[in-house]
Amino acid sequence: MRDEVERLLTAWKRERPDLDLTPLAVLSRISRISRQLDIARKDAFAELETWGFDVLAALRRAGEPYQLSPSQLMQETMVTSGTMTNRLDRLEELELITRQQDPDDGRGSLVKLTRAGLRAVDNALEELLAHERDILSGLTREEKTQLAQLLSLLAADIDEAIND
Repeated sequence: MRDEVERLLTAWKRERPDLDLTPLAVLSRISRISRQLDIARKDAFAELETWGFDVLAALRRAGEPYQLSPSQLMQETMVTSGTMTNRLDRLEELELITRQQDPDDGRGSLVKLTRAGLRAVDNALEELLAHERDILSGLTREEKTQLAQLLSLLAADIDEAIND
């Protein structure tokens, strides 16, 4: 058996040979990989935690001056207003971000990376990429490219189905 899913599929094929198990073969593996990646990412983000990395990474990707509004951060990280407020409070306590009034909107605010936040997100990204390179080391460059393309197609199909 190559993996745990193969064992499950073998049992289902024996019990239900009438069913096409292809969706189970694909999506069960994606689900298991996702759980394993969550664990690996927690290790890579030991000091930052995944949620903190998500917020800081959104600010970092925005480019200089590394700032976004809380609503833009909510959209980038797909969390609710209350969740974002809690995350920003915690990151501000850690001095990884600052919040200031938006000069273009007197009622709004802007969230900005501090130097410590910039270092933290850059270090976490480098650590994450090292972990993920190790995880993918059994695949050739071509296999990684092909897998990325196939997963991109699947992700687009799922997004479309969910948003219809």
